[in-house]
Amino acid sequence: MNSTGTLTFVTTPWSVTLGVVIVLVTLVLAVMGYRRAINKKGAIGFLEVMRVLIAVCIAITLNQPEWRELYKPEHKPVLAVLHDQSKSMRTEDVLDPDNASAPPKARAAAVSRLTQPELWQPLKERLDVVFEPFSSTLSPADEATDINQALTKVVEEQKHLRAVVLATDGDWNTGKPPSEAATQLRMRSVPVLAIPAGAETKLPDVQVVSFDVPTFGVEGKPLRVPFVIESSLPREQFVTVEMTTGKGERLTKEVTLPPMGRVQDAIVWKPGSIGDATLTLTLPKVEGERFPDNNTMQAPVSIRKEELKVLIIEGLPRWEYRYMRNAMERDPGVDVNTLLFHPGLNKIGQGRGYLDAFPKQEDLSKYDVVFIGDVGIAPGMLTADQVAQIKKLVRDQASGLVFLPGFQGHQIQLATEPSPLSELYPVVLDTAQTKGWGSAAPGRFALTESGQRSLLTRLEDTDEASARVWASLPGFQWYAPALRAKAGSEILATHSSESGRYGRIPLLVSRTFGAGKILFMGSDGAWRWRRGVEDKYHYRFWGQVVRWMAYQRNMAAGGNLRLFYSPDRPRTGDVLTLNANALSTTGEPLRDAVVTAQIVAPSGKASSVRLLPAGEESYGLFTSTFTPTEPGEHKVRLTCPDSGAPLDATLSIQGSTREKLGQPARHDVLREIATLTRGQVMNLLDPVALVNAIGALPEPEPEERRVLIWGHPAWAGLMLLLMAVFWIGRKMAGAF
Repeated sequence: MNSTGTLTFVTTPWSVTLGVVIVLVTLVLAVMGYRRAINKKGAIGFLEVMRVLIAVCIAITLNQPEWRELYKPEHKPVLAVLHDQSKSMRTEDVLDPDNASAPPKARAAAVSRLTQPELWQPLKERLDVVFEPFSSTLSPADEATDINQALTKVVEEQKHLRAVVLATDGDWNTGKPPSEAATQLRMRSVPVLAIPAGAETKLPDVQVVSFDVPTFGVEGKPLRVPFVIESSLPREQFVTVEMTTGKGERLTKEVTLPPMGRVQDAIVWKPGSIGDATLTLTLPKVEGERFPDNNTMQAPVSIRKEELKVLIIEGLPRWEYRYMRNAMERDPGVDVNTLLFHPGLNKIGQGRGYLDAFPKQEDLSKYDVVFIGDVGIAPGMLTADQVAQIKKLVRDQASGLVFLPGFQGHQIQLATEPSPLSELYPVVLDTAQTKGWGSAAPGRFALTESGQRSLLTRLEDTDEASARVWASLPGFQWYAPALRAKAGSEILATHSSESGRYGRIPLLVSRTFGAGKILFMGSDGAWRWRRGVEDKYHYRFWGQVVRWMAYQRNMAAGGNLRLFYSPDRPRTGDVLTLNANALSTTGEPLRDAVVTAQIVAPSGKASSVRLLPAGEESYGLFTSTFTPTEPGEHKVRLTCPDSGAPLDATLSIQGSTREKLGQPARHDVLREIATLTRGQVMNLLDPVALVNAIGALPEPEPEERRVLIWGHPAWAGLMLLLMAVFWIGRKMAGAF
């Protein structure tokens, strides 16, 4: 660097005046003192000279002397051209204003013009031009955009940065906000010339947004596969959605897409054989659609033979219990055991499938769903310890729990303190009316919005048909004394006509507790649904209840190990919660064991995850987290030395959806960056104007370095030295 230095003063009228006054007064006093001296005139003269020097230093200090050096850089400034290479840049929506009939170009293709060295040739004498592609630091990199990281990186690497050209669609979806890096550039006086790539409005398109295939299905049982389709067409569009199974099966469904909206629907498939399958959802290309590449989505599913274990606990054998138990026993995928109390008879029901006593802890852990009828904590019924075991089963082993209160009102003992199940109970019961309410006129269920979408209440294949069925079902003549649903619960159905001080009476309420699910059924009239249709809706409802509540628990199970996770359809970048149940070789839940999951990604990269006990009172539950970075099938081996054989399972990870084709460009993000850095937004289709704008930037000002002489330690030391010499000289000359 070339440098030039100058001595300058930061003066004000009062500092100059005061300094001159101090020097003149001191000079007059010094002359007078020297003239009055009779002896040692040489020493006195020296002291007076020192006095004047000190006064001069004080006057100089008051006017703040500085040494300024200007450094002219020897290197040419750098112009950084950052161009986005993420997946969204493949969107073809860059139109040529001079040729409206020409097909739109991809954003990446339009931006590629800025990476040609010939474009920047006029600036070669003034600037060094560097080209920097960017996307993200994730894997794969083009599945996300991190603008902040790209700007921060160029600031760190280029010490002589003069300006930045940022060509992107602005769709940042990972990392810190770009405004943070823009602030750094502002502090360094580096403007950003932002070039938006892509249209600011969405072009006509239809796409499959999600295809939520369950992790597994059951052979011979209907499997509902939800999907979401989004349309940016300016008109209503009828399409035929097609789902193929990879085994020659083909299912279709007619869907009406609203203009500029989305639709949620589902296809019902009944798998006919056991094994793994890949389901593919396809939309036909519609007229005017710009991006047909996003019309297809795939997801794997495992079809199994079902073996669910259900425990029913009941008091008097009322009609609801009898018909529900028959429905379970006739279901080939359900194994039912019953614990039937006879209040007042001091005996427990006996016969096929009946238990002589409440199951032991190791036997209880085998049940996927527990139904509790009109029983409570009382002699001849359940004990507090048995109820606590049921709570642990739900909380730690992902079992389902169904509350079926009856007109005897015994469940009030379970729903209120000090019952261990009071925390799980999804509704608040009226303690003043424990036996519920009866009526001569039959009541009916009224589905809520959540109930209309729930798999539990699906009695037909479409939402509309299912709603019509619920409206026509035979009514009930008794309902539980439920006042309101507790916080965190989801109301699926209410009484169609009866209300309390909290609103409509909740009759069908669900919630989660720990790893398990809970359902409250507030009437005992479901057995009446058989009227005129036999078992069609009655069997379907209770079969759906059992399978919905046991779904998570049965994601992967074998031997003495069970693996379940959330979310059940994870994507790359999601934090996946891994839960495992570990049982000893005798079937007893382990409380302290070494549980490890070895996870192998599709690329072959292996990870080891240690699952820890969920808590001091955990009932065989071990948990940890894992964040997948690769899409595809992940092989999992769950091991526990105390449980015997390992469990092998598969995690299907869907690819990231951060980068979507056809989305509008974020011009607002680029305008903000340009404003913060005192740059400007340029037109992608006019590169000549961009070059001219950069050429018009002023030359960078020389770097200035300032040394504050008046505040420098050396200056202070000089003044102290002069005063010390003056004081010592006075003592030696005999002056006091």
